[in-house]
Amino acid sequence: MNTSTLPKSSWKIRSIQYRDLNPIATLLQQRLSIEYNSHQAILLEKIQKYQSFYGLLELSKILPMGDDFYVYVAEKDQQIQGLIQVSPFNHTRSTWRVEQVLINYNTSISHLLIGNRSIGSQLLRHCFEKIWEARTWVLEVNINEKNTLALYRENGFQPLAQITHWSCSWDILQKLAQQEPNLPNLLPVSNADAKLLYQLDCVSMPPMLRQVFDRHIEDFKLGLGRFICQKIQGWLTHTAEISAYVFEPQRKAAIGYFKLYLSKDGSKPHEAILTVHPAYTWLYPKLISQMATIIQTLPPQTLLVSSLDYQPEREEYLEKLGAQRVDQNLLMSRSVWHKLREAKPLESLNLPEVLNGLKPVHNPIPTPWIKSWLESTYNSSSLTNHPDSNNSQD
Repeated sequence: MNTSTLPKSSWKIRSIQYRDLNPIATLLQQRLSIEYNSHQAILLEKIQKYQSFYGLLELSKILPMGDDFYVYVAEKDQQIQGLIQVSPFNHTRSTWRVEQVLINYNTSISHLLIGNRSIGSQLLRHCFEKIWEARTWVLEVNINEKNTLALYRENGFQPLAQITHWSCSWDILQKLAQQEPNLPNLLPVSNADAKLLYQLDCVSMPPMLRQVFDRHIEDFKLGLGRFICQKIQGWLTHTAEISAYVFEPQRKAAIGYFKLYLSKDGSKPHEAILTVHPAYTWLYPKLISQMATIIQTLPPQTLLVSSLDYQPEREEYLEKLGAQRVDQNLLMSRSVWHKLREAKPLESLNLPEVLNGLKPVHNPIPTPWIKSWLESTYNSSSLTNHPDSNNSQD
């Protein structure tokens, strides 16, 4: 039989559908059985939740709770060959985040390419073209994942900073909880404090990251719809959120902030987002002690905190505290505005020929200088009005 007469199978990259949940869950379970990945575990939890409640997947695309569930799949021969998960990073949706790119390596090698590009590159390019409102893309990748790192570098992502994830054990948290935080100006966060938190966020990071993240005051406000969805999701997953900030009354500014993602049933570690003004790094022990005090009322579990390479005081304190390094990741970004290469390199230009073309054809002819009427008028008037002119006449 002549194989050339067989119909060629076509690739398709599309949004996730309900029928994709089962094969995606199987793929995620296979990956997690080999090596644990937090992003894959979170995605598997969401997939299983949508499998349990029919129609919840489509509802999540309408409600605000679906902001972190933009998933696109690559399909060939009615089989899922790969997927990509992205989410908006800020309120204006000018910056988007690549959560993960997952490839099904159980398929044949011929299925891992779409044209001259790999499935991962095609999935990334699909998001770059489809999500037109994105001006910048960011992602976080483990430095030991060489293949994934090469994929992102191949598609234009450049490193911004190094991120270290730390784990504080339950014993460390118990010791910290016994200390007095002594934070009299610790206040709960509300939408009225969005401007203070925005200013703290701007001053706590380098200008390059501030430009890439492109956050505004609205990013620190919580709408009614999202508030309701968070409460429902917290009730279903047995989680809670607590946030507070330290107010400086003299400068009328926020100098420290934390947000805690608590696991009420102790099924997973607690997570903390910590922001401290660079001039008030002495707040690190007090804020972490305050978080440890809150966690003591819950089942024993570790606390996950992250630090970036431009925060040496935080890393130094966590090392002194005895926290363990969990992951060493790389924060990368990509702009949709590409720098165009010059059609002809500058070194190939023959500069003497260019300069010769600018030379005059004939030698310049000198002309006598003639005083203009304006200069004559000015000199005569200034002479008559000068205070020494009368003395000279006398």
